[in-house]
Amino acid sequence: MSALRQKPGLMLAAPGSGSGKTVLQLALLRALKNRGVDIGAAKAGPDFIDPGFHEIACGKPSVNLDPWAMNEARIKALAMAQLGTHLLVEAMMGLFDGAADGSGSAAYLAKMLQLPVVLVVDAAKQSHSIAALVRGFRDHDIDLNVSGVILNRVGSPRHEAMLRSALTDIDVPVFGAVPRSDLLVLPERHLGLVQAGEMGGIEDFVSKASECVAECVDLDQLLNLFGKLNFSAANRNPLPPLGSRIAIAKDAAFSFIYPHLVEDWREQGAHLSFFSPMENQPPSVDCDAVYLPGGYPELHAERISNANTFRTGMLAARDRGALIYGECGGYMVLGKTLTDAAGKTHAMAGLLGLETSFEKRKLHLGYRKLMVTDFAFGTSLAAHEFHYTSATREEGTPLFQASDALGQSLGEVGLRAGNVMGSYMHVIDRAGR
Repeated sequence: MSALRQKPGLMLAAPGSGSGKTVLQLALLRALKNRGVDIGAAKAGPDFIDPGFHEIACGKPSVNLDPWAMNEARIKALAMAQLGTHLLVEAMMGLFDGAADGSGSAAYLAKMLQLPVVLVVDAAKQSHSIAALVRGFRDHDIDLNVSGVILNRVGSPRHEAMLRSALTDIDVPVFGAVPRSDLLVLPERHLGLVQAGEMGGIEDFVSKASECVAECVDLDQLLNLFGKLNFSAANRNPLPPLGSRIAIAKDAAFSFIYPHLVEDWREQGAHLSFFSPMENQPPSVDCDAVYLPGGYPELHAERISNANTFRTGMLAARDRGALIYGECGGYMVLGKTLTDAAGKTHAMAGLLGLETSFEKRKLHLGYRKLMVTDFAFGTSLAAHEFHYTSATREEGTPLFQASDALGQSLGEVGLRAGNVMGSYMHVIDRAGR
């Protein structure tokens, strides 16, 4: 094995979701970049949306590091190969939250990569009680290095003084106190934040957030915290490409694409082309595989339904034998119809016996283990499911046998019709950590 270069790394985590760590991640990335630090970013877990914001903030693509679905070799290789001499990793959910079986938390990832952790604490509705909260997170796992906190949504200088006093009593460093402000809030919708590419004024938002954080967070202290990643190269067992020439749908309705998946395909010699169904573009006529990733087709159903050139191109790809694969939103578009939130039904590509609806939202969420007899990626896969639409009709041959993170069977999922296939599952890696 050949040694990879050393890289300083740090994790930004929180006691729970909604603490404001994404905004602080963006602000810190930009503030450090403005100080001349060659900073890169990563997101713990299966999140598709936050990495897009990371890229705007630091000017470099961000990657997912999923400690449940990815093997350790892949995680370490991605962390070391990520752009930038420094790496700031944003945790998911709460620091110790993971899959249903309790594994794969951000804390687990931090220990795997030997990353110090800075805890972002939403202090808006507490004062001295913060000491009990932070002490619990600091001492919960003696093998984890929780190095200090950033106080978020602080109400006043008096409030800040009380919080700092409480944390001084338990010997926890405070690296900064960010005031409560409506200007430090990002808009959300049903699958998380509104995507970075759809937000007007996102550059101005990141710039102002970084100015605020640079004034109230000690960046020098944070830089001194970064631990040293120094791992050896290892075989990460990449996922095989769907074909030698893969056409990938990419626009506001098809945007949930894991960077590591695309990189796997490129490294193995696949030629990739991109097209926009929303712009009524068909897949390349010479492709031997078509990939429709997830996204938000439920928000753009009418436009996709009217994209006749796109639909004709998909039918032509099927008829010439190209492998067509759709995940989540892409799976929905391969079906016959999609009913939107207003109850209006729109015709889709019609390549699978599937009808889906967004009229009555129902959350489907969790890690999945997939088994399949014959599939391009392999026969045993780790995946994630997250959507609010439901299949009102699935008719045909199932694609996968699925189970949840606890190993409980979810039965047969997805559909396959010859060379056309898909499911609600987002494949992340081969199964087996």
